[in-house]
Amino acid sequence: MKHDPAKGKHHNKDHDGDVWSIEGVFKHVIYSPKGGIEGAMIEADGIPAQFVFSHGNDDASNFQHLSPGQRVTLEGTEARPWPEGDDAHAVYQFKRLAGIDGEAAQDAAKPGRVEGKVVRINYARHGEANGVVLDSGDFIHIRPDRFAPLALVLGGQVQASGPGRPLSDGSGRVIEAVELNGERLDQKPD
Repeated sequence: MKHDPAKGKHHNKDHDGDVWSIEGVFKHVIYSPKGGIEGAMIEADGIPAQFVFSHGNDDASNFQHLSPGQRVTLEGTEARPWPEGDDAHAVYQFKRLAGIDGEAAQDAAKPGRVEGKVVRINYARHGEANGVVLDSGDFIHIRPDRFAPLALVLGGQVQASGPGRPLSDGSGRVIEAVELNGERLDQKPD
């Protein structure tokens, strides 16, 4: 079956340019061959629709707390057709989770504010400190070249704001610190 959005096979009341907004029932996540989560399946008006996540993004965290049967509104762009034949169902490149059970979903890059006590220092792959984890479970990311002058210590109280999104394990949020303890952080290294 080839999907043709112009023929109305999916609920698309908010078609905006190339982005489709589709409301349906969350069925399940879709696993990659390596065991990761690479997409989600919904059913809209009895018709299956697959949303595929971008490589390297943390899109799966949006679906971590969903249960099969919940109503969702997903936004995405039509994926390229499978070159070796007809698609089994409509496939979209996931853009965002816009709603859950009739409520607007929290925007993943929405500015956030967190505060709490530092319980551990976080380190980048190359070993430099790049943030702190709070007793709330939130992670404040700070560029390594900006971390040392801040003199953050275990047990210290911290307040931070900046763009945020849920952590993939659901324990809190990651905040890309723009402001820390009332001071604006420089965005470029000296």
